[in-house]
Amino acid sequence: MDDMTEALLTDTAKPKVPTLPDAQKVTFVKHWTDKLFSFRCTRPASLRFRSGEFVMIGLMGDNGRPLLRAYSIASPSWDEELEFYSIKVQDGPLTSRLQHLEVGDEIILRPKPVGTLVHDALLPGKRIWFFATGTGFAPFASLLRDPQTYEDYEEVIITHTCREVGELTYGAELIDSIRNDEMLKELIGEENLSKLRYYPTTTREESPKMGRITDLMRSGEVFADLGIDPIAPETDRAMVCGNLAFNLEIKELLEGFGLNEGANSDPKEYVVEKAFVD
Repeated sequence: MDDMTEALLTDTAKPKVPTLPDAQKVTFVKHWTDKLFSFRCTRPASLRFRSGEFVMIGLMGDNGRPLLRAYSIASPSWDEELEFYSIKVQDGPLTSRLQHLEVGDEIILRPKPVGTLVHDALLPGKRIWFFATGTGFAPFASLLRDPQTYEDYEEVIITHTCREVGELTYGAELIDSIRNDEMLKELIGEENLSKLRYYPTTTREESPKMGRITDLMRSGEVFADLGIDPIAPETDRAMVCGNLAFNLEIKELLEGFGLNEGANSDPKEYVVEKAFVD
């Protein structure tokens, strides 16, 4: 048996190693609080996604297999990099390790974007509401930087409810950057960016606006604060991303206003991201 034949037989006899998701290099990391951080990484050239969708990302596990979780893409679909916003769970299988990322490290990514928080899942309307708690702000960080959001609606309202003021910082800084970024002004149009309204609230630490957004909706305070009419199915559309209890409560409220839940295959007045875990 010659060397070439032996090599071919040996290679054929080897067990096949599963193909791993693409490795992407971390380009930026920022820790917002002791429980929250964001990072950016390279984007696969072949990846196409709609703003608001999520992908599976992660690291290699100790058993040599990928440890992946669903993460909303916080960057808009036109961005050359990918951005993610995450909690830190000290005993979490993935986040306990992911929180220690540094620039130059690699993550693994399964480039199959999916999700319900997309414009295609909603019927046309005049006003869009983004309701978020905690890191549920991430998909809206993408949608708020997408020109289609401002082309489709006359008014864009993002509400963000967290326990403490520091947990609002990521969203507050992003809103500020959207309003002041010259590239975004050119891309979206400065007159369109004036449609954006930001309504942050806290539930534990003292802030200018206290209370759960659901309670503020029931009392009508949020509508009074914004100087607008209450939600109505003829004009309003909504996207929801938060913890399970919040999602269920918001769903009940929105349906009380007459809105119906939609999906990619059946657009209606509101959608909820069911894959999100805060």
